[in-house]
Amino acid sequence: MKLWGGRFEKQTAHEVDDFNSSIHFDCRLYRQDILGSIAHAKMLGKQNIISEEDAKLICQGLKEILHDIEEGRVSFSISNEDIHMNIESLLIEKIGEVGKKLHTGRSRNDQIALDTRMYTRDVIDQIVNQLISLQYTIIEIAKQHIMTIIPGYTHLQKAQPTTLAHHLMAYFEMFRRDIERFQDCRKRVNVMPLGSGALAGTTYPLDRELVAKELEFDSITRNSLDAVSDRDFAIEFLSCASILMMHLSRFCEELILWSSHEFQFVEMDDSYSTGSSIMPQKKNPDVAELIRGKTGRVYGDLITLLTVMKSLPLAYNKDMQEDKEALFDAMDTVLKCTNMFEGMLCTVKFNTENMYRQASTGFTNATDAADYLVKKGLPFRSAHEVVGKLVLYCIKEGKSLLDLSLDEYKNFSSMFEEDIFDAISLETCVNQRNVHGGPSPSYMKSAIEEASEWLKGISK
Repeated sequence: MKLWGGRFEKQTAHEVDDFNSSIHFDCRLYRQDILGSIAHAKMLGKQNIISEEDAKLICQGLKEILHDIEEGRVSFSISNEDIHMNIESLLIEKIGEVGKKLHTGRSRNDQIALDTRMYTRDVIDQIVNQLISLQYTIIEIAKQHIMTIIPGYTHLQKAQPTTLAHHLMAYFEMFRRDIERFQDCRKRVNVMPLGSGALAGTTYPLDRELVAKELEFDSITRNSLDAVSDRDFAIEFLSCASILMMHLSRFCEELILWSSHEFQFVEMDDSYSTGSSIMPQKKNPDVAELIRGKTGRVYGDLITLLTVMKSLPLAYNKDMQEDKEALFDAMDTVLKCTNMFEGMLCTVKFNTENMYRQASTGFTNATDAADYLVKKGLPFRSAHEVVGKLVLYCIKEGKSLLDLSLDEYKNFSSMFEEDIFDAISLETCVNQRNVHGGPSPSYMKSAIEEASEWLKGISK
């Protein structure tokens, strides 16, 4: 008989049991459900809502069930619908009638809100730890390439020279904000809803603060109706996850491009590549491509939950059961992708010679040529026009700016002197960009040092 079956005259149809059940996906909440139930039972005993003896018996029974589940000795039942009723049924089976007292003063509505918040909190901590590990990897690679000059791009056209360290640390900053977003999201996740009941609280003298302290929540929800009827904390998590995946996807896209024959900036390690069933020469960046592809999957999870919630009246509706598969899928995807990405990045080989060679083409030093004239006293817009004409001349002649003679330069402006060649060397172009946030080696050393100190601070 169902734990809620007293009002019903007929048994639920088997196909309805199957359709209605969530145990095949919310079973992963077993630990959170049991820990929440233990905290609830302790509070019921301390508040004399049930006897201390009954509370201790319930807690002991729940601990044994937790051990049995983790030892693989428990099979969950579809007829019991969800993880909450499965755990409660197992408890009643283990300790008898006393187990029926566990649900006093709570509803599955506040119970599932509790479990989901606890699970999300734990996953956020895992993601942040993985991102911290990835950040350390980026820093270590960046340290090795402070002097490695690469072409920077806008519109996928060569734009200005920069360094590999500068490029990598751009992603460090993106992932830094991802960490901060998840940490900020955690503050709103870590609010305890238990005690809200079905929607209007309860008449029992619950000590919600006691339960919150036991479960390491920062605070309790202020409105019982809100506590059971919204999933904005899960939507916020999915938003953070989507932004993180976007950053991973962009990084992957660059590694995919850089590993192509046309770029030849990097070589992906064999252990993170695959081949072709028909083309024996192929070495495909499949890991990077899959991470890029799974980004769309996480976006879909976000849209799924937004769509589920968009028209729901207060309070709880069964539609909200659909939150968990999307949420869990995004969690699993992010954790797997972050882990795979770090492993892949650790093994990438950078072709620094080709990076430098490519930075030497495409007139990446043209802005510096214009800046040279500005420093000689020419207004920037006029300098821009002069160098534009120089570039056009070079294109027609098949030359680079460094290939021109001083006489050729003077045909375009008398302000050009012999020092133009040093001014537009790639090394000078990079070294002179010593502004805060720029790629100069001196600044990058300080930027990497600051990033390392920040990581140490959040790793404690």
